[in-house]
Amino acid sequence: MSNNYFQFKQFTVQQEKAALKVSTDSCLFGAWIAEEVRSKKNEVRSMKYDAAEELPLTTHHSALTVLDIGAGTGLLMLMLAQVCDALIDGVEIDEPSFEQAKENIETSPWKERLQLFHADVKQFSFTKKYDLILSNPPFYEGDLKAAATNRNVAMHDAGLKLNELVAIVAANLTEDGCFAVLLPYTRSAYMIELAENVDLYLQKHVQVKQTVKHDYFRSMLLFARTKTKTVVEEIAVKDTNNQYTAAFVNLLKDYYLYL
Repeated sequence: MSNNYFQFKQFTVQQEKAALKVSTDSCLFGAWIAEEVRSKKNEVRSMKYDAAEELPLTTHHSALTVLDIGAGTGLLMLMLAQVCDALIDGVEIDEPSFEQAKENIETSPWKERLQLFHADVKQFSFTKKYDLILSNPPFYEGDLKAAATNRNVAMHDAGLKLNELVAIVAANLTEDGCFAVLLPYTRSAYMIELAENVDLYLQKHVQVKQTVKHDYFRSMLLFARTKTKTVVEEIAVKDTNNQYTAAFVNLLKDYYLYL
């Protein structure tokens, strides 16, 4: 039986009501997104210095706007909020998961910057465009469905198909924004094709293994509207001794209690 909560260094995720619990791959995805945002923020910061005077320029940049489609427990929102000052919205269709995420956000240090909506994203009217849209969407299209309806919606694309997801992203992403998604590795090629149909192009593909001996089982994909050469990387969660790899530890050390 899963624990009713997952304790991180700076926040707690209660998950008793949620359709899907905290998983290693979702934590890895959240940490990877956070690192992408942090590295991009550092690039912007370095550009704000005048080379001649070595003083900060006076240009002010508004806070990053982020949308999490299918927020679940609120895990990804909280992981990202920990490392940057972004304004983060989440949309969750499943009512128990929405209530759980709302509780997790309210008890976090960043609740003033986090906003959650109980809605079907296919019918939701957004009031702004987002610099970053992220999603850990329904898995396993066509696989055997679980008995619980809310778990079906969360695990399968009974509620949101990938072609619907990319259309929503394309309509609500800023011109220079990015879209990050976690998928089973076997569905990554299909996702890349769907994204290209709405002029979103793969920037980075991180292929994830459970151990160094296993085949890839997840893909972490980053898209933007600009065509560029795709950066392809791989990461294994555990090494041959069943210990977390250095790469995994580097990403999760700010979150996991015992790293």
